[in-house]
Amino acid sequence: NYFLFPGATTDPQLQHFIEIESQKQRFQQLVHQMTEVCWEKCLDKPGPKLDSRTEVCFVNCVERFIDTSQFILNRLEQTQTQRGKGSFSETMSE
Repeated sequence: NYFLFPGATTDPQLQHFIEIESQKQRFQQLVHQMTEVCWEKCLDKPGPKLDSRTEVCFVNCVERFIDTSQFILNRLEQTQTQRGKGSFSETMSE
């Protein structure tokens, strides 16, 4: 975490680096969550390769996970916009 002191100026390159690293971290957390949920739901017993039923289950699980995440993000953005506070994405990046 980086702490900014009142009145301190932020280096634009540092700010950009922090934003990129934060995005990477959020993406890794999302992949971890998705893997955990779908692995538990779809994999009965580990084997040397996935059978077609397990593969279809993983694809469907990931697609539903992405759809749900997008729905939640859109709903939060609508709520923020209706309250006149800007988009949820902008609020999260502050």
